[in-house]
Amino acid sequence: MAFRRKLQLDIQPLILLLFSMVSISYALSDPEILLKFKSSLTNHTALKSWENSSNPICNGERSNWIGVVCQKGAVLGLKLENMGLSGTIDANTLVALSSLRTLNFMNNNFNGSIPEFNKLTGLRTIFLSYNRFSGDIPGNAFKGMVRLNKLYLSKNRFTGPIPASLATLPRLSDLKLDGNQFSGEIPDFKHEKLHVVDLSNNQLEGPIPASLSKMNADMFAGNKGVCGAPLKACEATVTIIFPTSTTPADPRENVSPNFMNKISMWIIVIPIVVGVFILLAIVAFVIINQRKKPLPDPKLKAIKVEDRASAASSNETKPAQAAPKLTFMSDDDRDKFDLQDLLNGSAEILGSGCFGSSYRTSLPDETAMVVKMYKQMNGVRKEDFQEHMRRIGRLRHKNVLTLVAYYYRKDEKLFVCDFVQNCSLAVHLHAHQTLGQPGLDWPTRLKIVKGVAKGLAYLHKELPSLIAPHGHLKSSNVLLNESFEPLLTDYALIPVINAESAHELMVAYKSPEYVQHGRVTKKTDVWSLGVLILEIMTGKFPSNFLLKGKGNDEEDIVTWVKSKLGGDDRETLLTNLEVFDREMGAIGVGDGKTMKQLLKIGLSCCEDDV
Repeated sequence: MAFRRKLQLDIQPLILLLFSMVSISYALSDPEILLKFKSSLTNHTALKSWENSSNPICNGERSNWIGVVCQKGAVLGLKLENMGLSGTIDANTLVALSSLRTLNFMNNNFNGSIPEFNKLTGLRTIFLSYNRFSGDIPGNAFKGMVRLNKLYLSKNRFTGPIPASLATLPRLSDLKLDGNQFSGEIPDFKHEKLHVVDLSNNQLEGPIPASLSKMNADMFAGNKGVCGAPLKACEATVTIIFPTSTTPADPRENVSPNFMNKISMWIIVIPIVVGVFILLAIVAFVIINQRKKPLPDPKLKAIKVEDRASAASSNETKPAQAAPKLTFMSDDDRDKFDLQDLLNGSAEILGSGCFGSSYRTSLPDETAMVVKMYKQMNGVRKEDFQEHMRRIGRLRHKNVLTLVAYYYRKDEKLFVCDFVQNCSLAVHLHAHQTLGQPGLDWPTRLKIVKGVAKGLAYLHKELPSLIAPHGHLKSSNVLLNESFEPLLTDYALIPVINAESAHELMVAYKSPEYVQHGRVTKKTDVWSLGVLILEIMTGKFPSNFLLKGKGNDEEDIVTWVKSKLGGDDRETLLTNLEVFDREMGAIGVGDGKTMKQLLKIGLSCCEDDV
């Protein structure tokens, strides 16, 4: 028995070691973890790139999987907004991603209770706005998440009190709970880092804690029971406490003398209290009537305040001006932001086009936006400009990039739109080798041509009063999203661009009808489409677009194609495949015929004879 006991004691560490080795050998890789997480989702067609677990997810800062944010070769976050996802956000699976710091599931179709995020103690940002989550959130739902600094739960269906654990997070800086059904009192957030709080449009009640009294009043709007700074003061309540009766249940029993003495005392006290209240009411009535005098004109009052501020300030200091406002093109449910939010983000220049530079910046919730500056729009009246913006702001098509907002100033205009992941078609046709990327294959190029044609047809249908509804169609104005679906941009600019700049820079003014007859027609966009098709098919850049004015001194792409293929005989042209871009790679059986047909369409669109 002693030997058995000794053997058992000696073998236990070995067994533990073997179990640890087994657990290590069966630890999931990052691709396997994300594929397991994907299996908990439904309607995940947008995550098609999450299929091959043998491919590495991250190459340094670059991700090969859509929606995955990488840093130093590790998965830093998931940015899966606007993908139509539903199902379950499996926090238990995500625990295995040790470097996970941010989760963004905004604008999807998730429902049910909030996921168990407190298992992911390393998270710094959580964005769940614009879903269908519901129910009460447990008070300890965020306990231990000491690194969390941003939490967005806007526009869901959460109920019950605001989780008390939120008030204990030392690094929380941004909290958005608006548009839910939270009830009860607001917790007291005592830490100093909290500078953005939006609790509007809930069912909260009670006084606003002193720690939030300096917030904007709009952050508490829509809660009928909330009071205190920065809203109106809470109404004072007076409670009169009457003594509890010690009278025996049977009235026929004797009443003690002490009790009768107490009753007599309260009979005297109560009239005195009532008299004091009546006197206070009379005094308040007199004061109010004395103050009922005509108030000064608000404008005059504002001027006086400004004058006092100017007098008190130094000569170098000027009165503060109102912050510049963005004009949004739609009243949809997306979070609104202001120009300062864009300016505060770290800017990255994307390129400098003929009208100005484009910059990528980020909103406080890390949503990437693009700001494009135009300086050639100061020749149009403000009213005409705004009316034109309203027209193009109504456009909605999967192949047309929607304008989100604009900023008007006489000397320059700013256009704001969503950032598109895969850059422009021009980059993929002419700069892919510099970026270390493969060339576009034939199926992708055909898909792009079809999408461009659909977007162009939509613009012509929706903007029939414009002579050239696009007017500036070229490969650098075709953006490609994650699935290489094309998005037209810089469209419908002719009515608002200064005439001199338009004639020098815009594609429409390189067309045969303008070169020959000095006019642009509705067929000008068709000519531009033909040039774009030839550029996509041949990989040759239409260098005459770079010249200012009509640009007749440079051989155009149509002439180049014809010279390479043997003249103007269309049938002769279509028997030669050497003109096609070799970067398309191997051509499948039957693709040659389709390629020739598309080349024929491109040449037909580019007829010199108007």
